[in-house]
Amino acid sequence: MSQKLQQIYLYDNSFTGFIPVSLSNLSRLGILNLSSNKFTGDIPPSLERLQMLQYLYIPYNSLHGNVPKGIFRIPAISEINLSFNNLDGPLPVEIGNAKQLLYFALTSNKISGNIPNTMGNCESLEDIELSSNIFRGGIPTSLGNIRGLRILNCSHNNLTGSIPLSLGNSQYIEKLDFSFNHLEGEVPTNGIFKNITAVGIGGNQGLCGGALEFHLLACSVKPSNSTKDKLFNVLKVVVLVVGMVSITMAIFFILFRRRKQKRRTISLPSYCRQFPEVSFNDIARATNGFSLSNLIGRGGYGSVYQGKLSQDGNEIAIKVFNLEIRGATKSFFAECNTLRNIRHRNLVHTITACSSIDSNGNDFKALVYEFVPGGDLHRLLYTAQDYGCSSDLSRITLAQRLSIAVDVADALEYLHHNNQGTIVHCDIKPSNILLDGSMTARVGDFGLAKFKVDSAAPSSGGSYTTSSVAINGTIGYVAPECAEGGQISTASDVYSFGIILLEIFLRKRPTDDMFKDGVGIAKYVEMNFPTGISEIVDPELLQDRPEFHQETIVAINAKDLNCLVSVLNIGLFCTKLSPNERPNMQEVAARLHRIKAAYIRGN
Repeated sequence: MSQKLQQIYLYDNSFTGFIPVSLSNLSRLGILNLSSNKFTGDIPPSLERLQMLQYLYIPYNSLHGNVPKGIFRIPAISEINLSFNNLDGPLPVEIGNAKQLLYFALTSNKISGNIPNTMGNCESLEDIELSSNIFRGGIPTSLGNIRGLRILNCSHNNLTGSIPLSLGNSQYIEKLDFSFNHLEGEVPTNGIFKNITAVGIGGNQGLCGGALEFHLLACSVKPSNSTKDKLFNVLKVVVLVVGMVSITMAIFFILFRRRKQKRRTISLPSYCRQFPEVSFNDIARATNGFSLSNLIGRGGYGSVYQGKLSQDGNEIAIKVFNLEIRGATKSFFAECNTLRNIRHRNLVHTITACSSIDSNGNDFKALVYEFVPGGDLHRLLYTAQDYGCSSDLSRITLAQRLSIAVDVADALEYLHHNNQGTIVHCDIKPSNILLDGSMTARVGDFGLAKFKVDSAAPSSGGSYTTSSVAINGTIGYVAPECAEGGQISTASDVYSFGIILLEIFLRKRPTDDMFKDGVGIAKYVEMNFPTGISEIVDPELLQDRPEFHQETIVAINAKDLNCLVSVLNIGLFCTKLSPNERPNMQEVAARLHRIKAAYIRGN
């Protein structure tokens, strides 16, 4: 092999056998990417001789053995991804030597022992992914000393002890996930712990306290003498009895009220929020009698209107189901079942639901959402083009597109991984992605959503469910395995997201006439990747600089090109691989966050 070789990309092939030890002789090698192959055996310890190595990617293989100590002594190493292998043994304490390490991923291996306290010495770390291993012991308090830490995922392990208070003091941290461990004690209330959508703690039976929105039991304080013990126990019994009586009375009251109102309304329970009851007449008034002037969209099962409820006067969006369409009632209850369990900044917020009768005595069903003023992503991408406009409305910067992609990835990651039951959206497409006034993206329309059978499965491809619907999604976005009533999983959402990712930056529909003869949008990108990327992306991205205003067309700069190559590469990973091989949304979201952070730093 050439001693001058600096980069090796051999990902997404079918290489078998051991990783060649001879790679260690490439003294100038900076990037080694062997992802998504069938390599077995150990990771060669001799890789530590690659003193210029910056990126080591070997996920999605069948490697076993220990994580070699020497790779943490490579002075230039900044990203290491060894996820989705069969690595075992402890994580070496030598990881503390990797002062330049930005990203470290060990997801879905069999790593045991304690998380080394020395990891806190990795002062540059931004993203730590340790989920789905068999780590035990406590969460090192030293992790709170990593100044730039943004993401820490230790979910699905055997960790014990309490959550360190020090993690709440980090000013840059964006996401913590300690779900499905054996943690106990009081949940901190400082810093990131005030944002329940950014912290995952489900599946830890011993936790208490924390922000009210976590709905945990209050932490008990043990009295100092036996008299107080007895008094406390008596009080608990009294509270329990009173609570049971209250609940029984409440149930009788609700049943009586429902019978009296003849199925007048239905409301959705949620996290400490009181949903207003609304009737058919309330919704008719809010939409001016379902006026065409209030109509803002149509979907497969009904129409969406803009309006105002008299209770607060705030703008709302009302989805009225056409119950004459087959599947509309099922879609309504699917959305109700889904929306009662979710809450996230990148999901459309639900105000209430109505299941009543209209003025003619017919069944009437509607969902009431907060109004999202920016319209949907499809309209943002194509409306100006469709009407031949060249105004600023059609200009979406690279940074804006990247931010939208990150928002959607965060929403899907929450649905797949951070909820009590894993939810598969089943219809991810631009028209179901809404934008608010600050261009924050919110995913909506859960009419086809499915709850996954095994919600604890870490892989994106397992535990499929089957639907009787002919096509589970929208043509152009639906995963191949979902066609004609096939299998549904979180991996099918990952595929749809990959298509959207390519579409956002190419600004081309996957059903465009240019895609034919077996060449879809993903194949089209693959054929031009990476050298021809600047030829196929949205031309607006080539003009997103001050020179554009001087009517000077310039070549895309290196920073933008690197960003586009990285993002489109994720899109290809999401769409090219089989369901069991696709990355899950935790990995996809983490990679997009890193790309976004690097892009912002470069501006």
